[in-house]
Amino acid sequence: MRIAQNIRRLDAYVPGEQPRSARVVKLNTNENAYPPSPACAAVLKDFDLDRLRRYPDPNGMHLRQAIARLNRTTPDKVFIGNGSDEILSLAARCFVDDGGTIGSLDPSYSLYKTLAAIRGVAWKPSKNVSLFLWTNPNAPTGTLAPRDAIAAFARTFKGVVLVDEAYADFARANCMELATAADNENVIVMRTFSKSYSLAGLRVGYCVGPVELIDALYKAKDSYNVDAIAQAVALAAVRDQKWMKANVRRIVRTRTAFTRALETRGWDVLPSESNFVFAQPPAACGTAQEVFDYLRGRKIFVRYFPGPLTGARLRITIGTDEQMRVLLAALDAKGTRRR
Repeated sequence: MRIAQNIRRLDAYVPGEQPRSARVVKLNTNENAYPPSPACAAVLKDFDLDRLRRYPDPNGMHLRQAIARLNRTTPDKVFIGNGSDEILSLAARCFVDDGGTIGSLDPSYSLYKTLAAIRGVAWKPSKNVSLFLWTNPNAPTGTLAPRDAIAAFARTFKGVVLVDEAYADFARANCMELATAADNENVIVMRTFSKSYSLAGLRVGYCVGPVELIDALYKAKDSYNVDAIAQAVALAAVRDQKWMKANVRRIVRTRTAFTRALETRGWDVLPSESNFVFAQPPAACGTAQEVFDYLRGRKIFVRYFPGPLTGARLRITIGTDEQMRVLLAALDAKGTRRR
């Protein structure tokens, strides 16, 4: 066989289902329920096609500068990636030697284990590793760890701590100050445009951290990893913070109302600081697998993760108020009515 052994043995990461029909209630991949800033549409409408015959800025400097201003740091501490998943892949290459290990919370983003396997290193839910990937707020639980706890962990950790803040804009607090601190040597904070900025289809992410670590990522990346259109649209999104924050407030309000609605129906809902909830149905409603199958049959898509740590719950993206009403009505029809 000409395929590397670790790839032959690999259990590939399975993304959330993307149904072809638009006539579904899609609450399974934590996409934003609302459109991106109109400034993004304006960029696409007026984009000079002549720019497409040339390679894009390999370092995304205009976008880096805008992100640096947003986070009160300098562009040399900012890396732009082809989605945050590219940054995770690069981190596995740059900060883990052969024979090293990658660690994370458990449960957490299941891609982490896949990245370790692709890299040919071990994954373990342990602090004694080369690279620790700390999702905060966590996925799929939605829970938020205190910044002080992550800071204390990083101070004694020998390797690199990458704080994956894909959902930070929906939370009450974040760890960006750890990444921008002058004495920081080993903390990287990563964000994505896929969630709060409503740009999951664009594939842009970024991270902030010490210059030495950021330089390492630039050494290892593809020559032109973020295309010209993506850079321009992401830049427009960054400049329209008012639009993004308004969408975030709408989602947080819906999250609060939906959590209460589930709890009145007997569901156990973990406290969420993200744009989703992780909830366990009451016995009268059936198992999480059964509810997942039932909803899917009604063209309502949520996410189910089998396994001893996650199999009792469903991860439900917060959509529009109308989408959540449709979901609740379906649950009521199944038998989990208000107490």
